[in-house]
Amino acid sequence: MICHRKLWLFANGMGMEHSSEIVYEGKLIHEHSYVKRSEKFEEVTLGGIKVDYYDKKRKVIHEVKKSDKIDTAHEWQLKYYLYVFENAGIEGVTGILEYPKLRRTSEVILSERDREEIIIFEKEISEVIHSEQCPDKTETKICRNCSYYDFCFSGEEMD
Repeated sequence: MICHRKLWLFANGMGMEHSSEIVYEGKLIHEHSYVKRSEKFEEVTLGGIKVDYYDKKRKVIHEVKKSDKIDTAHEWQLKYYLYVFENAGIEGVTGILEYPKLRRTSEVILSERDREEIIIFEKEISEVIHSEQCPDKTETKICRNCSYYDFCFSGEEMD
């Protein structure tokens, strides 16, 4: 949804998150915003996804985000998580997007229309990651906060 180049690079083994201060800050927010939560809820890995917190009793996925700059992508990420849980036979799961710095939460549900969109997204994602060529870079406002910024813009200045 955000950057085909980042998708292709990550899918092809070029992870840059380990060296990103912004990613590190997000991890700190995740770890320190809801300190007692990790005692009650668990981090779940399922079907290639990793969910921040899953409340098994209430069937709620909690996804913690640093900011709402790309909230549409956050919402679709959570919808995809709901879709993966559903396809694994875990039905009735809902989601909550949490922005602790903004003191805001948003409930996310998966509709039939969303399921149809996700099938289309999966095909598009597959085409991108299996392409022989790395997609060209795009220049958007969020590039400066991307863990791949140095890779894409080394030696260049953005307006």
